[in-house]
Amino acid sequence: MDTVNIKINNVAYTVKAGSTILEACREVGIDIPTLCYLKGINEIGACRICMVEVKGAKGMVTACVYPVSEGMEIFTNTPKVFAARKTNLELVLSTHNKDCLACVRNGSCELQALSQRYGVDNSSRFAGEMPVSEIDDSAPHLIRDNSKCILCRRCVAVCKNLQHVGVIGPNQRGFKTHIGSAFEVSLAETSCVHCGQCIVACPTGALHEKDDTDKVWAALADPTKHVVVQPAPSVRATLGECVGGPVGTNVEGKMVAALRRLGFDKVFDTDFAADLTIMEEAHEFLEWVRNGGKLPLITSCSPGWVKFCEYYHPDFLANLSSCKSPQQMFGAVVKSYYAEKAGIDPADIVCVSVMPCTAKKFEITREDEDANGMPDVDISITTRELARMIDRAGITWANLPDEKFDPLMGESTGAGTIFGATGGVMEAALRTAVETLTGEELKQVEFHEVRGTAGIKEASYEVAGMTVNVCVASGLENAHQVLRSIERGEKNYHFIEFMACPGGCVNGGGQPYQPASVRNFVDLKGLRAKALYSEDERQTYRKSHDNPEIIQLYKDYLGEPGSEKAHHLLHTSYVKREILY
Repeated sequence: MDTVNIKINNVAYTVKAGSTILEACREVGIDIPTLCYLKGINEIGACRICMVEVKGAKGMVTACVYPVSEGMEIFTNTPKVFAARKTNLELVLSTHNKDCLACVRNGSCELQALSQRYGVDNSSRFAGEMPVSEIDDSAPHLIRDNSKCILCRRCVAVCKNLQHVGVIGPNQRGFKTHIGSAFEVSLAETSCVHCGQCIVACPTGALHEKDDTDKVWAALADPTKHVVVQPAPSVRATLGECVGGPVGTNVEGKMVAALRRLGFDKVFDTDFAADLTIMEEAHEFLEWVRNGGKLPLITSCSPGWVKFCEYYHPDFLANLSSCKSPQQMFGAVVKSYYAEKAGIDPADIVCVSVMPCTAKKFEITREDEDANGMPDVDISITTRELARMIDRAGITWANLPDEKFDPLMGESTGAGTIFGATGGVMEAALRTAVETLTGEELKQVEFHEVRGTAGIKEASYEVAGMTVNVCVASGLENAHQVLRSIERGEKNYHFIEFMACPGGCVNGGGQPYQPASVRNFVDLKGLRAKALYSEDERQTYRKSHDNPEIIQLYKDYLGEPGSEKAHHLLHTSYVKREILY
């Protein structure tokens, strides 16, 4: 590997050739602040917070885009550098809504943290006219408050470069520049797919999910309602970050205990419904293979991906699995099977989901997601919203015991657990499909070829005398590229897993905020996914069809996968959507 010799603050270092100053400094343990920079996504040097001095350069340079070279001498902590960073922060704050106490990002705002670091207060010497802005709360999943926007363009880059959607961008010029949609239409009038990647990219409170926790509190306080909750697989791998824990810690036991202490009548597990999804989806795949269905079959667990398909690739709607997502399957079963078992009127059940995904807030409003004549799921909150509920309730996280989910819809397998990582749905489906096709028990249940955080993965397996070609992609730009390759006749797959969010649900738009200093240099996706795969290895049951509660559900209620009753409760339909803006 090529290296160069440089000096940083008069100390000699050998660093990777081709590194930027920002990367080189990070490599040797020096943190240079940034606001606009997202590695590989938004490298534009716009905010000017990362300014450093370079000997011989004319003026200061932006560390995030300036490459190192042999013999370079860099200074990151001079009075001139500190003054420049403070001045740039003051300029940013001069047009910023500084009502920090009422902001959802208070305590997790990158601008706030840097202001404290460099001694910037509210008495800006650049105070003057403020831009006029309006709050856009038209979309079902987020709120845009441009009074808190710093024009870093991180949200714009993520929406366009990672997600292919590109429905937001800078409008007007100069002092009137602001982030919005074409022709100033509301976000609800665009082809936004509600993935929420813009939210986790935003360094301030300019973007945040619609908070539905008051609806949950109201339901919990209503004595006429029976309130059940279902946390998604990935939430147990990320919730700990909200309470200061290390990335990649499985906090399932404490999460269950916290949900009980919030007052939920039953604490069930979406992992149970993930196993149920595999039973239906694997059956659907095998039926398509045996009866000449339109291949490839494409997974339908990710509502952001589903809506993307409806907008951008409607020709592939016939390839989408008709299976509802685990969230929706759970709701349909809790208001039928569970309601009958418990002797409760389904109309009195409030089903709450805790999801890594802001698109789930849209999914619960979709048509054909009301199998029992009422919404399958009533309220969907994010991992962050659950953390805020725990904090508001005064629950001391450290003192919580480890508790287990309630029975009937609380048992799960390792296959259900790994749904939260890209490739997890594919691997879970393969475990069941291969055993069904061969009639033999798998000696090794791991399918390592579909694991990992790469944006696109593919593999071929010889199963029962046939070659099965599979593909896994996460991030909608990657999904778009895969579909284009199929359209061009370059690829031939039998089964595809798509997830809207890069890395899958562990990196969803509703997951804990992490500053750019972490997002740029820590493998969040990998560490969070590792927690799920480790849990899979510890599980007694690792294949969905071995889940005893799933077996009982089919025996007592559904009959068999793909039955008329199963199809009514657990399957859905899609619509072609017209792109307006």
